[in-house]
Amino acid sequence: MKLRRSLVSLLMAVVMVLSMAPALAASTDTPLVVAYSPFSEKFSPFFADTGYDMDVVTMTQIAPLTTDRLGGIVSNAIEGETINYNGTDYLYTGPADTKVEYDEATNITTYTTKLRDDIKFSDGTPLTADDLIFSYYVYLDPAYVGSTTLNSYAIVGLNDYLTQTSSDVFAKYEQMSADIYAAGSDHEWAETDTWTKEQQESYWTGFNGEWSRDVQKIVDYVFANYLSYAPDQIGYTEEEVTANEGLKVVLGMAMWGFGKVEEKVFTSASGKTWDLSADEYPTVEDYYNETYLAYEGDPAAYAGVESPDGTDVAGNIQKNFIGFWGPKDEAMGGQGVPNIAGIEKIDDYTVAVQTIGYEAPAVYSIQGIQVAPLHYYGDVAQYDYENNQFGHPYGDLTIVGQKTTQPLGAGPYKYVKYENRVVYFEANEFFYKGAPKIKYVQFKETASDEVVNGVASGVVDAGELTFKVDNLATIAALNDNGEATGNVITTSLVDNLGYGYIGINAETVNVGGEPASDASKNLRRALATVLAVYRDMSYDSYYGEAASVINYPISNTSWAAPQATDEGYKVAFSVDAEGNDIFTSDMVGEVKYEAAVNAAKGFLMAAGFTFDEATGKFTAAPEGAKLSYEVIIPADGSGDHPSFAVLTGAKASLETIGIELKINDPADSNVLWNALDSGEQELWAAAWGATIDPDMYQVYHSSGIVGLGGSDSNHYHIADEMLDDAIIRARQSDDQAYRKAVYKEALDIIADWAVEVPAYQRQNSIIFSTERLNLSTLTPDITTFWGWMSEIELLEMNAK
Repeated sequence: MKLRRSLVSLLMAVVMVLSMAPALAASTDTPLVVAYSPFSEKFSPFFADTGYDMDVVTMTQIAPLTTDRLGGIVSNAIEGETINYNGTDYLYTGPADTKVEYDEATNITTYTTKLRDDIKFSDGTPLTADDLIFSYYVYLDPAYVGSTTLNSYAIVGLNDYLTQTSSDVFAKYEQMSADIYAAGSDHEWAETDTWTKEQQESYWTGFNGEWSRDVQKIVDYVFANYLSYAPDQIGYTEEEVTANEGLKVVLGMAMWGFGKVEEKVFTSASGKTWDLSADEYPTVEDYYNETYLAYEGDPAAYAGVESPDGTDVAGNIQKNFIGFWGPKDEAMGGQGVPNIAGIEKIDDYTVAVQTIGYEAPAVYSIQGIQVAPLHYYGDVAQYDYENNQFGHPYGDLTIVGQKTTQPLGAGPYKYVKYENRVVYFEANEFFYKGAPKIKYVQFKETASDEVVNGVASGVVDAGELTFKVDNLATIAALNDNGEATGNVITTSLVDNLGYGYIGINAETVNVGGEPASDASKNLRRALATVLAVYRDMSYDSYYGEAASVINYPISNTSWAAPQATDEGYKVAFSVDAEGNDIFTSDMVGEVKYEAAVNAAKGFLMAAGFTFDEATGKFTAAPEGAKLSYEVIIPADGSGDHPSFAVLTGAKASLETIGIELKINDPADSNVLWNALDSGEQELWAAAWGATIDPDMYQVYHSSGIVGLGGSDSNHYHIADEMLDDAIIRARQSDDQAYRKAVYKEALDIIADWAVEVPAYQRQNSIIFSTERLNLSTLTPDITTFWGWMSEIELLEMNAK
């Protein structure tokens, strides 16, 4: 499953369209203009991140996998399958036939994709198996840093390819690295050792380097997040620390508990001293030595407690050693591993991918990727399947990245340009289902409060709309019949495959630099409890009946979502520090808010905060925590966001006990996205969108923590072995009841960490111009899994 960060793209989500009378077709030159939220201009199928950028990509690309209105897989899509929905038979066709076969005897699953033989990209170049194979090798290259998690599946031979060693050689050097480590850094090499002197020196050089790099990250992290603590912690001003690299190390060590400053003398945890007044400062190497002593040379123990971003220091040391020496082993013949054994070209239009074992979500990643053109994103001269060349140098995706802002594919439309905040498209005359009826389409960046008037006035023809009470009233006033659908505007609604949430970064909101500690969880529970109590009021006021509060971080459209009637179902953050219910059924309004604040007090006391009974406020925070936190909400700088009232209510309540919640509502939403990319945010409000399978790997597995080289979508920085295990177990079964139970385990762990306040499940709303669009040509029976753009090639404009 691919989840997309950002406020979810509603245009790709689904709507229910009310039938309209047919009209005459317009000139094909009349453009369809669709209102959109701002783009980030990452329009590549490989690197698009926000939902809005992904919509641009989807206009220009195709994926082999075809699904129906209920999200079911259409296996025979070339010829097509007729499937009934809501009493109507629909014929579904697509670019490929797909097949999934699990062999229990060998524990191998084979995913076979047979492409149509008549598909062309928008420049007229035929699409073949080579383009699909090229796309796989981009996603599975060690240099790939996009959000797709295809490499999380056990594709046969993938690990060999990434490490450039065979399984036997990998095991050999894995054991060798363990033996060298066990011998110790002071081991004097002897000819009887099973490794060379050079290998021993290489291992310890890499060991010191990897550990030191992580220590440097602590220094950088503290400087970026705790500079304001410098006067109290080390007696120097922020300006003095900023101008002095040595003082940055001092602050990093002091904040992490590896030393303290008294009378301008810094004393490390081991007793070593530096006279700061005489310009004596510890170095990163000194800091490394302190951590090495503290953890007796155990990088795994060190990283489990101290690493600022959860980096697997021990794993990286081993991986780097194997990656360097493994390919040099004589058994490799100097060749490395030239290909991924589990990816096989069957013929010019058929590709098979094999995985070890069975994982339910894998089909959506393996056969759901968009097929990018080799001749455009890669280098044809570097592609020769028979000779293990796949369109780009191994470990170098520079050529792919150069096309990030200029997409090209086999989708219904071809990209023309992005200019003055408008994306321009032109119909793809080579589209395999036939050239679209509307020749030109524009995605026009439009402020959310201008969408309704934009459709009514003719500035845009359609657009996503937050279906809130005020917007409904405006639309009703514009239509002669006083309803949401009428002669001016047609309003369409359907449940959104996604949900709103408020996130809390465990890496920046914790006690003592230990995100997983009980104290850290209690700090986050305090904030989450006060935020959660304002959800009912806020979302009802904003959405009316078009949204409902959710209590688990998963869309209610998913079969895996816990229901109120399920055993063990709990309202989010409704239990206090003693495990007692915070609220009673008769609590409302201020009484309920006061109960939440009292519970928050209990959590903060349990977290080590100092409370002054005389003033009724907290006066001091434990080390690593604060009395003030920032929440970023992308509400256009005007407070126009469903969660804004939640934040303002929580801010007022927290102030009564001495805790400040600073609300940052930037006019440019990229302020939030950049903060998420850097991992520096504390709290934030956003929404997730999802695909059909509720796989949680990309967002909650520890490998996805920002900066670790995985999906970079775990913005919560949650790293929990039990959660990781549950996510993997749920993947490996096709028993839906079992998977739902395991996902409930995972959801409970996320709740225990208090890194996410589930907010709302809303309905998607798209409004269309009744006057300018021929809505009888819009795809019928739109559902959560079948969006209005699913058959955009058939949509027509009305004649003027």
